[in-house]
Amino acid sequence: MRSSEEHRQPNISKESSRQREAVKPPGYAGAPSSSPAQVALSSREDQNDLLERMIEGENLRTAYKRVIQNGGAPGVDGVTVAELQAYLKTHWETVKAELLTGTYRPTPVRRVEIPKPGGGVRLLGIPTVMDRLLQQALLQVMNPIFDPHFSWYSYGFRQGKRAHDAVRQAQRHIRSGLRWVVDMDLERFFDRVNHDILMARMARRVTDKRVLKLIRSYLNAGIMLGGVRQKTEEGTPQGGPLSPLLANILLDDLDKELTKRGLRFVRYADDCNIFVASKRAGERVMKSLIHFVEGKLKLKVNRDKSAVDRPWNRRFLGFSFLSKKDATIRLAPKTISRFKEKIRELTNRTKSMSMEERITKLNRYLMGWLGYFRLASMKSHCASFDQWIRRRLRMCLWKQWKRVRTKVRELRALGVPKWACFVMANSRRGAWEMSRNTNNALPTSYWEAKGLKSLLSRYLELC
Repeated sequence: MRSSEEHRQPNISKESSRQREAVKPPGYAGAPSSSPAQVALSSREDQNDLLERMIEGENLRTAYKRVIQNGGAPGVDGVTVAELQAYLKTHWETVKAELLTGTYRPTPVRRVEIPKPGGGVRLLGIPTVMDRLLQQALLQVMNPIFDPHFSWYSYGFRQGKRAHDAVRQAQRHIRSGLRWVVDMDLERFFDRVNHDILMARMARRVTDKRVLKLIRSYLNAGIMLGGVRQKTEEGTPQGGPLSPLLANILLDDLDKELTKRGLRFVRYADDCNIFVASKRAGERVMKSLIHFVEGKLKLKVNRDKSAVDRPWNRRFLGFSFLSKKDATIRLAPKTISRFKEKIRELTNRTKSMSMEERITKLNRYLMGWLGYFRLASMKSHCASFDQWIRRRLRMCLWKQWKRVRTKVRELRALGVPKWACFVMANSRRGAWEMSRNTNNALPTSYWEAKGLKSLLSRYLELC
């Protein structure tokens, strides 16, 4: 029996007859419900003062608080978030006048390369704090215009939606019998956004030409690389507050195309999974969507990473599924590998740091990781992770003790018999092997007293 949240979508074609069930809240009309003020803002006739609403005092104060809260590194001008208030006192009137006259020119973004877990780098563009403030203010007045018209199945960077909702929706599609997935990966999406196509989509709902000109200037601001400014003729740099909204505006055409065809899908930013009933249907969908994405949206589909496969063989937002009928959510194998890589980094015995500092860093990472992945069924994983982490900490502690006399002293303080202390301290085995032999001397209660948090205990609390 379906939950009260579900109802049947209209039958769009015979071909999609096996894919008719979808999940939408009652009263859904293509987007989350909006306030009357937001609905009023969505009409083109009421948008000629959009720039004035953007620089209105209350909107700017809200944007300022968000920029301060988000923090982040400075842009190419070196102004930090902490210095923003003083910077505004000196420069705001000039910036405001330039915005109203259409002569404001954003500063090029600072290019930063972030290593990807699977190899390669992700290119980020860090705007100045002034541009981050203006983008945030612009985002706050544009979101009510565009968001109500986005697909319900678009979950990325939207208020009231999160990655967990997208994964649960994918699970519902699988449970309904759509046990094949078209996993489509867009190659370097944020770097390949076509400016002309994006601006055409923006102009559908925004008539204030000053705002359109400002957005175009942000797209063309360029990047600073090695002290030299480079032009940007395509792409929207990741790192600015406005980029996620621009991405959703462009990919909304893809959402509408999928809905038009009667397909069941889930999209989170540029991660899009379409669920179908057979492999043959999936291959047909993949072929036609590649033609649509590359032909109409001028984006590139990564054919090496895209595939038609069973959902339990693919990874979506770090999660996967079991092949059972209820499609239990589980951790993807790569997620486990990345988790272990991070733990090995934090518990590297060659890194010189106190045990208190090491445990503090571990706790911060563990609780953040679990806060996101608690959606998965992983009780046994948490138990084994806890044991493994404690063993790695015992290894680090054994390495820190170094000298035989130190080992004897510390073991005696832990209540180990004198004869056993001398045997263990003089052992020629390595630190990893000795971490097993010191299990009784350094039990779970020892690490709890030191402040180490348990993944299993926290997981059971949350679930």
